[in-house]
Amino acid sequence: VMSGEGLISVDYEIFGKVQGVWFRKYTQAEGTKLGIVGWVQNTEAGTVKGQLQGPRSKVEKMQEWLKCTGSPKSRIDEAVFKNKKTTESLEYSSFSIIE
Repeated sequence: VMSGEGLISVDYEIFGKVQGVWFRKYTQAEGTKLGIVGWVQNTEAGTVKGQLQGPRSKVEKMQEWLKCTGSPKSRIDEAVFKNKKTTESLEYSSFSIIE
């Protein structure tokens, strides 16, 4: 972690065509590439939700990716972020897909 940069945690839910388009796999890959941790999961409502944790700037980059990019075949209608807070330590050791 870069000195002076705090760790944050944020929950997310993504609406649109985000199931059956490898969204979770791409999210896991992007999170891992950025060096943040957390999880991603499909919901019964047809959305994708999860949590991001890591250095603020990296989490914010991931939020931007979830809002604007996603997987190639996805269509993102809305990205909702909530419960954003600073955290002392990371609760996860990697970025995982929850089945």
